[in-house]
Amino acid sequence: MKISVVALGKIGLPLAVQFADLGHEVVGVDVQQVVVDKVNAGLEPFPGEAHLQEKLSELVPAGRLRATTDYADAIPGSDAVVIVVPLFVNDETWQPDFGWMESATRSFSEHLSPGTLVSYETTLPVGTTRNRWKPMIEQISGLKEGEGFHLVFSPERVLTGRVFADLRKYPKLVGGLNDVGTRKGIEFYEQVLTFDERPDLPQGNGVWDMGSAEAAEMAKLAETTYRDVNIGLANQFAKFAAANGIDVHKVIEASNSQPYSHIHRPGIAVGGHCIPVYPRLYLYTDPDATIVRAAREANMTMPEYTIGLAEGALGGLAGKTVAVLGASYRGRVKETAFSGVFPTVAGVQARGATALVHDPMFTDDELRAHGLEPYHFGEPADAVIVQADHPEYAAVAPADLPGVQVLVDGRRITAPERWAGVRRFVIGEA
Repeated sequence: MKISVVALGKIGLPLAVQFADLGHEVVGVDVQQVVVDKVNAGLEPFPGEAHLQEKLSELVPAGRLRATTDYADAIPGSDAVVIVVPLFVNDETWQPDFGWMESATRSFSEHLSPGTLVSYETTLPVGTTRNRWKPMIEQISGLKEGEGFHLVFSPERVLTGRVFADLRKYPKLVGGLNDVGTRKGIEFYEQVLTFDERPDLPQGNGVWDMGSAEAAEMAKLAETTYRDVNIGLANQFAKFAAANGIDVHKVIEASNSQPYSHIHRPGIAVGGHCIPVYPRLYLYTDPDATIVRAAREANMTMPEYTIGLAEGALGGLAGKTVAVLGASYRGRVKETAFSGVFPTVAGVQARGATALVHDPMFTDDELRAHGLEPYHFGEPADAVIVQADHPEYAAVAPADLPGVQVLVDGRRITAPERWAGVRRFVIGEA
């Protein structure tokens, strides 16, 4: 098959590589010329994705994968067009911004060939594929869905850094607007993916027929919203436990020892492209989901709660220096999307303190580009807040932060024996 992948980001490019690796002719489209140039040179445009560079080094010289900024070059004659363009959500209104996706949809629709399968993999509010993308594609292309082209939704379900492993590990969910489209989508993904054996799954691993685009859209929102709600509950438990002299981590471990409890772990923040965002997409079409809204709002309070522990221990933060460890939203990932570092730094500064940030994955210039002032071990600090669970932070000790009086560990990664003589707080521990 000839396959076009629209947007060569941290999900789109590995997908394009996956398709090419199974013998298909793949053309990637991206608006960033620098990304296109790197791909065509066989170089990964972003670090940290396992096996990506080695696959690019093989597939690009072999002519099985190339990139372009020109839709007129990429789309005509494609058997399938896969869209992985970002969908943003306004941080204040919680409303989705379809701007980039609409632009991409208009662009590929102008060049769509009859018989093409169109698959959206970007996470969407329920009903978006049928009610927004179908009429737009039909109007611009002049083709009728179900006859001139087929449209499905098939959500990406992978984590950056391990995309190829996750593509094999998790079932591929496909839902179309009719039975024919769904079947076309299933046939496509069966030709571009391979799957690990999963005897634990009721219907085995592979491509799963979700019956409709709406069911596929909701499945992705449900699996991620569940995590946000679960974390919100864990954070509520953590606050109560700490206030009453209870170690919530022992409580969670005990609760999860029976098979009907799966309580997540509390922490300073919920970050990344998925968990803080997708509950808002769910609320876009189900505004009465009070549990979802309450959990999202509860999780957003955790940076302030964490800062408050340091503030209370020091009797105020005005004039103090606070070292925040971790700019990334999670350990071992060089990514700051919705990272807790930003509300933590803002909250520290609002109290009249100086906030400095350390992260082993970022250079000083990269931190400053994110509006963060770098911290270096060996420099004085009054308090330290652990925001990301980079493994390096397990070995940090007071000697690394001269003058430190308080440690607030938002990720439960520091070793208590290393912090003798310093007031140490861990979210959820008394």
